[in-house]
Amino acid sequence: MGERVVEVRDLRKSYGELEAVRGISFNVDRGEVFAMLGPNGAGKTTTTEILEGYRTRGAGDVRVLGHDPAKRERALKERVGIVLQSTGIDPFLTVTETIEMYAGYYPSRRPTEEVIEVVGLTEKRATRVNKLSGGQQRRLDVAIALAGDPELLFLDEPTTGFDPGARRNAWEVVKNLIAIGKTVFLTTHFMDEAQYLADRVVVIADGLIVAEGPPASIAGREQMRTRIRFRLHDGAPDPGDRVHRLADGTHELQVEAGETTKTVHDLTGWALDHGLELEALEITLPTLEDVYLQLTGSEVGT
Repeated sequence: MGERVVEVRDLRKSYGELEAVRGISFNVDRGEVFAMLGPNGAGKTTTTEILEGYRTRGAGDVRVLGHDPAKRERALKERVGIVLQSTGIDPFLTVTETIEMYAGYYPSRRPTEEVIEVVGLTEKRATRVNKLSGGQQRRLDVAIALAGDPELLFLDEPTTGFDPGARRNAWEVVKNLIAIGKTVFLTTHFMDEAQYLADRVVVIADGLIVAEGPPASIAGREQMRTRIRFRLHDGAPDPGDRVHRLADGTHELQVEAGETTKTVHDLTGWALDHGLELEALEITLPTLEDVYLQLTGSEVGT
């Protein structure tokens, strides 16, 4: 167990008769990427805003870096960086000028050139904000959050609206943050993003935590069934009772994750014995998205 930078116990929040957060508890350890996943209305944003100090809780205990965020103490604000979904930045300042301006609000600061390098904007340091692409402006948002050298960063859906290439670049920025010792609290709708970045994941639905753990094993993911698909030419012998022929002519079988290697070995051995080719052989392991859909009963990205 590492040093706790966020501690939440029995957190509750209601809006009138609607109980948005219904008694959740979790911790975030120093130096990790902690991801909170959940569909709209699940309580994800409410929880995050309580941790950031933007919203008061109804009940429960919350500590961020040892402070109660509801008190909005300067001693806490100086140690936290926040990247919101949308921000307002002077469009006529350069990247360097923008970071320098925000860094001036903090008693301690990280060197501007280092911040620019961490977020991958070295070649754009003298470029005005209104000349940056959407992805580059998002990197600048992260740079602003880093300007005061915070210990903990909140990233609220940092890659929403990005194309695949820009998203990958943003992921590397997050990896860079961990490399320099930061702790990251990430909210996201993207399962591949959480799977790639997070050390631990919490899935929240209807105001309750329905699963928590490493992405590889959350909610028993490592025990879920693996799907094996392939095609056989017309007239090929029956591959066995466990294999089902689908409407499109594809053959499929599902096995426990721990049986995958043996099953594939037996299947390919059978094909070699019969002189057959397993065309378009595909082995699909359970993904975090599969777990998410199973837990929340929602569509990814909603």
